[in-house]
Amino acid sequence: MSIKKLLILLIFFVANAMAFHQGIYVTQSNALDTKKLNYFIAQAKKHHIDTFVIDISTKPNKTYAANIAQVIQNGILYVARVVVFPHGATHEEVRNQAIWEKRLALAQAAADLGAHSIQLDYIRYRSAFPKDPQKAREILKVIQYFRKHISSKVQLQLDVFGIAAHGPAHTIGQDPQLFASSVDAFCPMVYPSHYEPFRHHATRPYETVFDSISALKSQMTPHQHISIYAFIELYNYRFFLSRENKIQYIKAEIKATKDAGADGWYAWSPNNHYDVLFQVL
Repeated sequence: MSIKKLLILLIFFVANAMAFHQGIYVTQSNALDTKKLNYFIAQAKKHHIDTFVIDISTKPNKTYAANIAQVIQNGILYVARVVVFPHGATHEEVRNQAIWEKRLALAQAAADLGAHSIQLDYIRYRSAFPKDPQKAREILKVIQYFRKHISSKVQLQLDVFGIAAHGPAHTIGQDPQLFASSVDAFCPMVYPSHYEPFRHHATRPYETVFDSISALKSQMTPHQHISIYAFIELYNYRFFLSRENKIQYIKAEIKATKDAGADGWYAWSPNNHYDVLFQVL
């Protein structure tokens, strides 16, 4: 390879590493819908969205593979979302290596399709269980298993509750400081609707997002390699917002991610309704 090409590649990778990433979540069904996915790609290019967090395919599928290739060819980062323990785990499930192996196989298949990152979601205990610091140590074993078996060329991201951004969440077994040496990025779900008292946070989206990201960055002071991509919400399911108020709500969240020094944001919409977001951008 010529020196010129090497310099071009170096510039590309440095620019990508320093970029502020903007992403949307895409369901598996929409990843299989070529027309819908092409619409998202067109909107992404129009509104400077450079990342798609896409549900992994639960079985080999030619359409899924072709559509993922289309995403990558359009310069969009493919982040493969792996739900490890749906709805949260029991003690038995956390220790069940058969579950680990099944989820790893899916993650490796996504890596083979060109995933930039593997994002582990629902990597936690059920919130009904009592607090116990040992839970985070058990979850760490699962994280380390993924890190060991996934290519070092593929980044490992971890979704954590917003409360874990402020410190260890021993009820669900999420401790960012404990996990930091085994992952490349945290994706705190800083949804104002999920904080209590909800009426207070529903009317203060900027402060809620800013404070949570700032707290997580403070936790990560000894771990400078960690990136933070905050999940933001497009509506507050516990507090009615008009369309205009949704626009202001989303703008406040986005501004907070930047002001707090996050490395980017991912917009969460379970049904992939992004018309208001596109209007904001």
